[in-house]
Amino acid sequence: MVAPVAEAFADSPGAPLSVAVIEDHPLYRVALESALATDDFDLVLSVATIEEFLARSDRRPDVVVADLHLPGIDGAAGVRQLVSAGHTVLVLTASTNSDDVVRTIGEGARGYLSKDSQAGEICAAIRAVGSGRGYVSPTLAGHLLQANRQSAMDLPELSDREREVLSHLARGKTDHAIADDLCISVSTVRSHLDRIRDKTGKRRRAELTRFAIENSILTG
Repeated sequence: MVAPVAEAFADSPGAPLSVAVIEDHPLYRVALESALATDDFDLVLSVATIEEFLARSDRRPDVVVADLHLPGIDGAAGVRQLVSAGHTVLVLTASTNSDDVVRTIGEGARGYLSKDSQAGEICAAIRAVGSGRGYVSPTLAGHLLQANRQSAMDLPELSDREREVLSHLARGKTDHAIADDLCISVSTVRSHLDRIRDKTGKRRRAELTRFAIENSILTG
């Protein structure tokens, strides 16, 4: 599920996480660089555009912290480009629009934070995402719940495997990729998805993604 803040703060052994920053606002970029420096991350690159990042990055960082709205490529398309290039993405943006959250997570972003977040939460989210977990800030998760509140008593009962399949789908994985990750057949994945659709009443992948985020069904 979405990493709790306290859990994400836990120290992990080994070398510091390597981080790249893509942020076109100079003052905010400098502030973010400073926060990362004081928390012992390995800042490998800090640039203003995705194009510059892809041109200059000579090694793959553990986490790419990227604004959602950047020059040259905007919104979820930028996340898609970074994920397609094999990067692990944490979105850090001014937008708290629930559709933006759903779209970017659906495109494969591992986490989503508002720029209103404190430095400690940003660093916690980087650690969570860098360790393979998901992270959506409690504030944004709350906005999603308010937008489509559903009583816990009314939530459908999903099996552990169904929750795993749904979590992977919500991260933008194809049926074949989910099958590979979970070591099951594609037909089994599709059978699980059919049952999930029947239980939730959600048919489209975007609807299932929103459902997964709203109900904290995001695993590592």
